Amino acid sequence: MRKANVYYRSAPAGILGQDAEGYVFEYLPDYLGNPALPAISLTLPKQAAPFRSTVLFPFFFGLLAEGENKALECRLLRIDENDHFTRLLRTCTTDTIGGITVGEI
Repeated sequence: MRKANVYYRSAPAGILGQDAEGYVFEYLPDYLGNPALPAISLTLPKQAAPFRSTVLFPFFFGLLAEGENKALECRLLRIDENDHFTRLLRTCTTDTIGGITVGEI
């Protein structure tokens, strides 16, 4: 399974994973236990149970570049345009829309 850390304004929020069956997102216990920290998305409310999907969660997909920017990023970074997980790891580590970033474990 491939895994990535998910951060909310630099605070560790959860783990995003990808395996043969799809994607999993799970909040970290410390993040869940802090009522001052919001859910990372309305579509991923704070809960202890992991979220599962056969495709990349739309919230995370929305962080990725599209069109010409996508083609340019993938060409320069030598990433398959359909490898959304690697694209997140390589392009969503800083300066994303909103307060969410993704980093390698």
